Amino acid sequence: MAQCVLRRFDTPDETRSFERGHLDLIRIAGTTLGRARYEPGWKWSEHVAPVVGTRSCQVAHLGLVLEGRAMVRMDDGEEIELKPGDIFQIAPGHDSWVLGDRPYVSIHLMGAEQYAT
Repeated sequence: MAQCVLRRFDTPDETRSFERGHLDLIRIAGTTLGRARYEPGWKWSEHVAPVVGTRSCQVAHLGLVLEGRAMVRMDDGEEIELKPGDIFQIAPGHDSWVLGDRPYVSIHLMGAEQYAT
């Protein structure tokens, strides 16, 4: 086993692409990490739901917002805005979309392996 492993999202193990966005995946130390990038106008219910076949996202997320802003709406109607520097935990049963005219970029520490499959 290597004592030190260095990886970069510039060379991911896998990229899952969908309209107006993509998720880069890195598998390291038994964990899958993700970097999501969504362009302005991206909305989960419009651009990812057709791929997975559910009404709302059923993946639990733990992550960190790097750039841009997004809104999350839980199935019960609760809404929260995500902005750079926010560390988020989001339960299954939600929609989300990019706010404004800048791309939204986040790192996913949990949930990346199950996302958009």
